[in-house]
Amino acid sequence: MIAVQVTYKVKADFVEENKNNINTFLADFKEMQTSRFLYHVYVKEDGLTFVHVSMYESAAIQEQVLSTPSFVKFQQHRDESGLTELPIIENLTHLGSSISLIK
Repeated sequence: MIAVQVTYKVKADFVEENKNNINTFLADFKEMQTSRFLYHVYVKEDGLTFVHVSMYESAAIQEQVLSTPSFVKFQQHRDESGLTELPIIENLTHLGSSISLIK
C-alpha cells in the first residue's frame, strides 16, 4: 500500500476557490472504484493550511487517481494562483486502522 500526506498553505482570498476545486475532484473520485484508494482532505484551524491524506492499493491506482483531469486542474490552479508555501509531500507507513482499508 502507498500512503501519502500533502500539506500546503494558501492565500486567504484563495481559500473558497481551493475548497470548490477540492469538492470538484472529490466528486470525480467518488465515481471511481474507491475500494482501491482512500482520499481525505482536511483544513487546519488557521483556515489556510490544507492537509491531503491518501492511500492507494498500488502505484497504478495512484497514477490513475492523480491523473484525473479535475485533480490535475486543481493542482495547476493551486500552484499557479493560491500557494503561500510550497506543498510538503510525505510518504507514510500504515500501521493500522479502526476501519477496513485497502489491502
